[in-house]
Amino acid sequence: MKNEPYSDTKVGVYIDVANISRNGGYGAQFDVLREFACRDNARPTRLNAYVSYDRTRAESDPAFRRSQQGFFSMLQDFGYKVIRKDVKWYEDERGNRFGKANADLDLAVDALLQSEKLDRVLLATGDGDFVQVVKALQNRGCRVEVLAFDNVSGDLRNEADMYISGYLIPGLLPCQGAGNGHAARWGEVGSRVRGVCYHVKESYGFFRFIKEINPEMCEISQNSKRDHYTSVFFHESKLPTEVNLAELPSRHMIFEFEIEKGSKEGTFQAKDIALVSPMRAERQAVATRAGNPAGTAPSAS
Repeated sequence: MKNEPYSDTKVGVYIDVANISRNGGYGAQFDVLREFACRDNARPTRLNAYVSYDRTRAESDPAFRRSQQGFFSMLQDFGYKVIRKDVKWYEDERGNRFGKANADLDLAVDALLQSEKLDRVLLATGDGDFVQVVKALQNRGCRVEVLAFDNVSGDLRNEADMYISGYLIPGLLPCQGAGNGHAARWGEVGSRVRGVCYHVKESYGFFRFIKEINPEMCEISQNSKRDHYTSVFFHESKLPTEVNLAELPSRHMIFEFEIEKGSKEGTFQAKDIALVSPMRAERQAVATRAGNPAGTAPSAS
């Protein structure tokens, strides 16, 4: 893809770094995020990363200052413009000190002003405050894609032209255990990947994961003629204890697992399965808000 000419599609990427980092995406590879945003050889016209910066701490903590500067330099090396929002410190009525560095307004204004020269916008955030921004961008003729990990606003997810969990993008976020005996590349036998359950029957089911970043990778139709996904068998007994087979299939529950060869030639099965998102506490909170009994998951979709 790197050797092919850019297409006519112009892309803008706007990353709410603080929101992504504190909601499951800490350690995300921003070069992979750029590759995903431009997966059809689109031209990266705007790449903006909005970061919070604790200037007070940086002045007194050299190690912190160096780590922050290194992170900002890495973003710049990948072609991002780093927009820093200084943390401002306040005290509540009890005398507790807390900091705020909200870059939402900066991101919203930049995206709207710059959208005139964009065809597609990728918002990396799960914050529901951006719902109106998504609508405004769409009204200006932009296709809007949203990427996030945990605690994603349902309204934001529904308003976007496409929503995808960052957990599912190959290589975007290192898998648990990767590098500790899991040297195989994403999708190979012996590697750990993340996917969703799309079919269950009796005491078993099948996961599906995206094999690689490509222009059609977000097509999820089971009848697709393109081979963008790989299916992996699992047995009910291998599911994490907090997951009941009756809750599946579901596109909202994301699992991480290791791939091994199946019993038949050319098939694969999952082992060491873990629920990545949403975790138990989040699922119970959603169930409570939906009026379901405590500990009961909302209906699968």
